[in-house]
Amino acid sequence: MTEAIPAATLVLFRDSGAVPELLFVERSKAMVFAGGALVFPGGRIDPGDRALALELGGEPEDMAARIGAIRETIEEVGLPIGLPPMPDATFAELRAALHRGEAIGAALRDLDLALDPAQLVPFARWLPSHAPARIFDTRFYLAQASLGGPEAVVDDTENVRVFWSSAQGVLDDADAGRVRIIFPTRRNLERLAQFESFAAAAAHAAAHEIRAVTPWVEQRDGEEHLCIPDDLGYPITSEPIGDVMRG
Repeated sequence: MTEAIPAATLVLFRDSGAVPELLFVERSKAMVFAGGALVFPGGRIDPGDRALALELGGEPEDMAARIGAIRETIEEVGLPIGLPPMPDATFAELRAALHRGEAIGAALRDLDLALDPAQLVPFARWLPSHAPARIFDTRFYLAQASLGGPEAVVDDTENVRVFWSSAQGVLDDADAGRVRIIFPTRRNLERLAQFESFAAAAAHAAAHEIRAVTPWVEQRDGEEHLCIPDDLGYPITSEPIGDVMRG
């Protein structure tokens, strides 16, 4: 198995109607991983995330992943999660510094800002093993976006579109062939579609163990299925291998 790349993803909720909306980005078709697919904001954990994690304390890998999820969300969609209220100009300076490659800890200090990673709720961890060259060990977190806050904006580099939708809405679009979602995204959306609010999703996450999900293939009813454990909160735990979209 190729050594996994630590990564983090943020599932952003907006409780604005009968069912919550989630924030999605559409990956550029040119990207090697999940090109053209819908995903949540996120990416690799970088050295700056790890350095700040050591300063803040807590379990180092979890803290670095929380910081990485926040940083990637700022960079990719321009939303200030885990940050105090601030003028738009200050947030624009922070995002510009991160886009220049500055470490998040230094960028926050320069602007006299403090991070609150506790706003993120651990949800899942996925560690697929099928890829021949690139495998991500991805921690998923939930967070709530404030109503009336800034609008999400696409970064126009790795991603080409950003939008809000219900989990079920994206599943329906994927089944109709209008969008593409990879296997982990589908399983997570099926799980997220069960909840009527961010609070309900957070309570469900707290009630289930977070263990690395590494799908495997087995024969079921005479057909190969890609499977995941049945004790981690997922309502659907297998899919015929011929129907699976992988990254």
